[in-house]
Amino acid sequence: MARQRKVKSLASIPLVPPPQSASSCPQPIKPLVEISDSEKWRLITQSGILDSQPEATLESPPFMTLRPEETLPEIVAGVTPLSDEIFNAVLLIIPFSAILLLMEILIRHQYGKTASFEVIMDRMVPGVPILSLFIFYTTRYKQDRRMQTLLFGISVAVGSRMIFLLNHASWLVNMKQCPPLATLWIYTVVQLDLVPAVLSLLVTGAFVWWKELKVLQ
Repeated sequence: MARQRKVKSLASIPLVPPPQSASSCPQPIKPLVEISDSEKWRLITQSGILDSQPEATLESPPFMTLRPEETLPEIVAGVTPLSDEIFNAVLLIIPFSAILLLMEILIRHQYGKTASFEVIMDRMVPGVPILSLFIFYTTRYKQDRRMQTLLFGISVAVGSRMIFLLNHASWLVNMKQCPPLATLWIYTVVQLDLVPAVLSLLVTGAFVWWKELKVLQ
């Protein structure tokens, strides 16, 4: 009977951990000397730890790694595939070849000459390849300032030359030179930025006014 009572008394005891006092919990150890964040940063910089560590640089893709000697056209040429450059050039070669053909026909009709197929092909066969090469390279480097300067000079020179020839040259000279000059003038104005294009037309207009030339014959 004594054993049973002992077992019952043990079973009736609740299995609850005894409460711990606040003094028994571990407390964070406080430093003996309080140092501010600015003082910590000053000590780190004076110690030279940051100077000894290699600078972390983000690895950039190959086409974004630029060298100091590279210019914008070289970068664009390295990024743009050749097939895209050819396609962009063809989009300009086709219409400007048509403009060259139209000018050849119009200049002959203006002077009462027959624009036969053989005569037109004699002018178009050598003219279109030269025009295509010029369009390809000027389109590739169109954003370069040097190319914009070159196109500006060509535009002023070609436009002034063509109007001068129409006023003073013979019909043979006009038939030979005016169609390519007109095509080249239109192309340079199209490829120029807005401000240089307007400025080139103003300079050409000033030349026409200075020489007292007639635009319409």
